[in-house]
Amino acid sequence: MQDYMTSRLSVSTEAISQEIGGETVILDLDGESYFGLDAVGSRVWQLIGQHGEFEQVFECMLEEYEVEPTQLRHDLIELIDQLVKSGLLLAEPQ
Repeated sequence: MQDYMTSRLSVSTEAISQEIGGETVILDLDGESYFGLDAVGSRVWQLIGQHGEFEQVFECMLEEYEVEPTQLRHDLIELIDQLVKSGLLLAEPQ
């Protein structure tokens, strides 16, 4: 698993997303597959698009949700890892 905390995160140019009822559906144009995010995952997706850095996403989520920092960090890394492996997010060293 890559160290996303020191990477620049960006949405792939092959990914298009649409929010529907508080959830986000992402279409991978290259692989022609769908990826669905619940409301919390949708917020992460939005924050990545706005900030592009793990720590900024982490800090915003920590302020917005009642969650232990250790659990949040683990969950963010897991979600980002899935999105990177699916080709929907890019993680490049800064």
